Amino acid sequence: METIRIAALYRFARLAEPARLVAALQPACEQEGIKGSLLVAHEGINGTIAGTPDGLQRALEAIRTITGLEDMEIKFSSAATMPFLRMKVKLKREIVTIGDGDVDPLRAAGTYVEAKDWNALISDPDVMLIDVRNDYEHRLGTFQGAIDPETATFRAFPAYVREKLAADKNRKIAMFCTGGIRCEKASAFMLQEGFGEVYHLQGGILRYLEDVPAEESLWQGGCFVFDERIAVGHALVPDPTVALCHGCRQPLTADDCTHPDHEHGVTCRYCAPMMSGAQRASARERQRQVDLARQRGKAHLGPEARRPAMRVSDGNGAGGED
Repeated sequence: METIRIAALYRFARLAEPARLVAALQPACEQEGIKGSLLVAHEGINGTIAGTPDGLQRALEAIRTITGLEDMEIKFSSAATMPFLRMKVKLKREIVTIGDGDVDPLRAAGTYVEAKDWNALISDPDVMLIDVRNDYEHRLGTFQGAIDPETATFRAFPAYVREKLAADKNRKIAMFCTGGIRCEKASAFMLQEGFGEVYHLQGGILRYLEDVPAEESLWQGGCFVFDERIAVGHALVPDPTVALCHGCRQPLTADDCTHPDHEHGVTCRYCAPMMSGAQRASARERQRQVDLARQRGKAHLGPEARRPAMRVSDGNGAGGED
């Protein structure tokens, strides 16, 4: 029996009073026992929320009523336990941060490609396939032949396009991301930059993993999600081989966890070189508190250890793709 139902959602739309919506959405979600995060801006809404199946359904109905958005892009999945600690509704300048206020997916965006048609498109040797997500997401899994822009945040994507793809404006471009929102905005940016033929995976990797059978799939590895599940695979089943570094919030493969620099709850190979002695001590104390809380059957909600760097929300997950 399904315990927790998860909804990853977004919609670009003109919202006249986002601050008023934030004030109404927070109690509406809390009333149904919902946890997760929603980002609201003049350009729309983005986020991931979770709760009981009935509670989530009522919360989504409330979100539609409050925002007036009936046709949100929503991907559903499930988990054995609640993947979020709190419910947060935030007012933002952008619901997915590209850092260029002129980029408007409502004015012009690339061509949507449904999951069932994606394999045919990316199997075309003339297509340039770009993974719009961040480097740590690409490292866990991606489509065969995809280019990794090696960006740390989505905000760095415009610079990558201008510096690396200026000569490819006549190429056929196909892009993908976790839930579809980054691609929608990235495609709008590329059209604005003069690219002529831009396609993106509708519903993102999550829709693809849900709709395309594993035996027909061109996806390899796990798909990072921004909640306590860390990563999912085909049929959106959580990937048990992936862990999370609580020092820098980087997702870790099984090989990463055997690296000499890995200390559970403290450091990993990616943050250990930057960690000071004080930061390590703080992280160890935090992990001790986490372990004590777990022994008592409680969730640790205290502040996290100071970090040299922090994974930011760029996917349709713990917050959503930001």
